[in-house]
Amino acid sequence: MHDFQAFENKAAELNVNGMMISQGGELIYEQHWEDDCRRNIYSASKSFTSAAVGIAIGEGLLSLDEPLTEAFPDDLPAHPGENLKRATVRDLLTMCLGQEKASLMGGQRPYIEQDDWVKLSLEIPFVDQPGTRFVYNNAGPYLAGVLVQRRCGTDLMQYLGTRLLRPLGIRHTMWETDPQGYTFGAGGLFLTVRELHRFGELYLAGGKWDGRQLIPADWVRNSTTKQVDNSKDEYGYGYLFWGGANNSFRADGKYGQLSILFRDRDAVVTVMCDNHDNKALMDAIYGDIYPEL
Repeated sequence: MHDFQAFENKAAELNVNGMMISQGGELIYEQHWEDDCRRNIYSASKSFTSAAVGIAIGEGLLSLDEPLTEAFPDDLPAHPGENLKRATVRDLLTMCLGQEKASLMGGQRPYIEQDDWVKLSLEIPFVDQPGTRFVYNNAGPYLAGVLVQRRCGTDLMQYLGTRLLRPLGIRHTMWETDPQGYTFGAGGLFLTVRELHRFGELYLAGGKWDGRQLIPADWVRNSTTKQVDNSKDEYGYGYLFWGGANNSFRADGKYGQLSILFRDRDAVVTVMCDNHDNKALMDAIYGDIYPEL
């Protein structure tokens, strides 16, 4: 019998809006402290962009090894540096792009004067050799999302609509766009707890939903496997997914928008919060929820 009372006792101080837990393919817990309305999932949106990249690779639209100079030939600075010339699509997904500082972050975007964020992103100096240093940055996933959109000829909402969103029951939602109309793949997708939880369940199931392979299984595995070390802990980072304790991997958005895969327990834990103490939230999930699975 599962007992999640210890977590429930902390839910108010952690500002948890809702939580869902599935194990063995069955929903074993659901609690909503607020209405299950759509909320900004912030950087958990990156994991949906990762899914779009994996689907696009499966459709032959792009490759992880494709150099950015070939992926964005008309958007490059006049004299690309050697590190930019070395950068590939893979580097867009691992936060090891080679740029020194984060750009296109939430507090920056309202004040960007340029309309062409693709050129802006590629003009930022690549001070490190790509693949060598983890710097959390919105430029990489944004460019990855733009590349998918250019190759498929439509925005991410349309591209993922029949391929991912509608099969999961996600319809008529919103996703932030840039000044040129590109879906902002690094953030700004709005979902309910239930919708985010279905995404986690899809990944736990290896990308298969109702008998249909929505995302290539090898991409699901690789994107939720440690690809690089990160600057915050020893658990690493995949392709726009964070690693965590107990070999977990998660879609992770600001203020506690999380869908966590616990493969060793065949479980998915999803929460949406207005939380400003990330450590306390993670300690409660890993300390109070995980042992009960």
